[in-house]
Amino acid sequence: MMFNLSEIREKGFKALTKELGVTGMVLFMGQFESGKGNYTIEREESLKDITIDDIVASIEKRKGKQKL
Repeated sequence: MMFNLSEIREKGFKALTKELGVTGMVLFMGQFESGKGNYTIEREESLKDITIDDIVASIEKRKGKQKL
């Protein structure tokens, strides 16, 4: 039996929804989205001004032991 990609997608969604429910199907499908942008470059840019001292201070603050 031959299916085109549209038919395969439709049958797949129906099978997943039947087995997992709508919410489960959406969560399952969300695992396979590739996203957008360049994570490595964006992460480097967002962290470029953070020092080790900043990280340590943040950890100590969360623990309630912030040094003066």
